[in-house]
Amino acid sequence: MSNTKSQKQSYRTSSGRSNTRRKTRADYYDYSLVAVIVLLTCFGLIMLYSTSSYTAELKYGDDMFFFKKQALISVACIIMALVISKINYRILNRFATILYVAAVVLMMLVKTPLGQSANGAQRWLNLGPIQFQPAEIAKIAVIVCLPYMIVHMGKKVKTLKGCMVLGGAGAFLALIAYVFTDNLSTAIIIFCITAGLIFVAHPDTKIFLIIAGVVIVLGVIGVLFLNATLSVDGSGSFRLRRIMVWLHPEDFADTWGYQTIQALYAIGSGGFFGRGLGNSIQKLGSVPEAQNDMIFSIICEELGIFGGLIVLMLYAYLLYRLFFIAQNAPDMFGSLMVSGIFIHIALQVILNIAVVVNLMPNTGVTLPFISYGGTSVLFLMAEMGLALSVARQIKFEE
Repeated sequence: MSNTKSQKQSYRTSSGRSNTRRKTRADYYDYSLVAVIVLLTCFGLIMLYSTSSYTAELKYGDDMFFFKKQALISVACIIMALVISKINYRILNRFATILYVAAVVLMMLVKTPLGQSANGAQRWLNLGPIQFQPAEIAKIAVIVCLPYMIVHMGKKVKTLKGCMVLGGAGAFLALIAYVFTDNLSTAIIIFCITAGLIFVAHPDTKIFLIIAGVVIVLGVIGVLFLNATLSVDGSGSFRLRRIMVWLHPEDFADTWGYQTIQALYAIGSGGFFGRGLGNSIQKLGSVPEAQNDMIFSIICEELGIFGGLIVLMLYAYLLYRLFFIAQNAPDMFGSLMVSGIFIHIALQVILNIAVVVNLMPNTGVTLPFISYGGTSVLFLMAEMGLALSVARQIKFEE
């Protein structure tokens, strides 16, 4: 906490009423959250330059090509987040439906001539000078719209019908993301955010734990079945090939599993304290597109396991600040919205690092605030702005 007053303070939400008259202040601002966001961004820029300078020099004749683009958009997005934090987040209640519909329409436009391909996948939308992935908007849409629905449903959220309505709203966005942008990882993230918000809002956790257990068991059975039945050559489906690469990366070391094997080499060669900043060998072409979703492997190679743990600690503190804001938010809408942001950030960090260390098949999920990508930074900073906006409405009594 950034507050330095020594006297004991207690936080209260809009549902709490005090029988005694106390002086209230509304000037709380979560500077700790701002600090960790800036720290992660600066660290990400340093690692991005270290990771991408060789490739940028070869491709563009400028070793700072990726760094300059990312630095410019990062600074602009941090300013944007601070501006958003000054706006009352409750105004989103008026635009929740519009945001949901806009996300659906924009994702559908990817299949039109406005859609643009990159790295073999058509997931981008080209609107003149603006190019972005509309699936990122869908993440914010589910983070805003589901809390809006939950608040307006009230006690109906406890019923099976209420859960099905909420689940259907999130699942529809996930389905559109998968069908129209061919982005399974984003679809999974949207669905998991939906499930997480329903879990947070529902008073009975037992049923969710049972469902989670059943899903895990079925997943393990499915993996064992695929491992026993799929041939070494895999299948015509690149997603099934990714599962085979995950299960037997050494059998595909020269083809589909090349990136995974090289990332593991990078982590292993780094040891505990690493080769030193800028001294990575694997970034010299061995790990393709190292500045994107495999950047954590280069962090571990240059800074070692110690550096990787520091990164995880920064993410842990970021999630702690989001948890604190969600717990002390002035209303249910704000609390659930920040909970959705918490789930989103946690999912992306877990999925990215799990892929890098080969604990799960490749998903293409980026590492928040560190991986290269303007669209990712833009919408992540927008979410941070919303979290700061909720934090700014926290009242405390003296």
